[in-house]
Amino acid sequence: MPHQPETSRGAATYQRILDAATEEFAQHGIAGARIERVVAAARTNKAQLYAYFGDKERLFDAIFLSSLERITNVVPIDADDLADWAVRLYDEYLRRPDLIRLATWTRLERRPAGHLVETHKQYDDRKVAAIAEAQAAGRVRSGDPFDIMAMVIAMSMAWSPVSNVYAASSQEPDDVHEQRRSLLRDCVRRATTPTDQPSPRRR
Repeated sequence: MPHQPETSRGAATYQRILDAATEEFAQHGIAGARIERVVAAARTNKAQLYAYFGDKERLFDAIFLSSLERITNVVPIDADDLADWAVRLYDEYLRRPDLIRLATWTRLERRPAGHLVETHKQYDDRKVAAIAEAQAAGRVRSGDPFDIMAMVIAMSMAWSPVSNVYAASSQEPDDVHEQRRSLLRDCVRRATTPTDQPSPRRR
């Protein structure tokens, strides 16, 4: 666990380290990241960084877990409207492309299969339970609720910075993003509507 600073000055340094390291890891991955660049960007020194985080691996852990918590808290699931959840995820990934890059580096360098983190239940259980409840009420199609969740998340990342087809940019015109939101919303609704019900109309 990171060692939290006790002073306002220390807290400012701590945050600068997190910000600089997030950019460094997102761009270069775990193996390619360099502590020298992090401390230079954060205007601090290695001794201070190691005092707070221990080492480079634990620094990455702190940043990646923080990114998972951000997605969980900033973009909470609404199992009664998974299409809207997907669109909100799309918008957050557009604002914070580093979130997907960090997850991609984790997959490439640490966990090529299975869950991204050992503590996945901390981030997934509430979402899975919400989907299961919506399924029981007949509002979401049947199937493994974890797989339903994973599918919706994957659809929201169709234009992610690591897409093999096309990477979205926040600099693109608003009407382009609106077209994608509309398509995403419609596709997720069609994919998650119970099979014995007609597909909902687009709003």
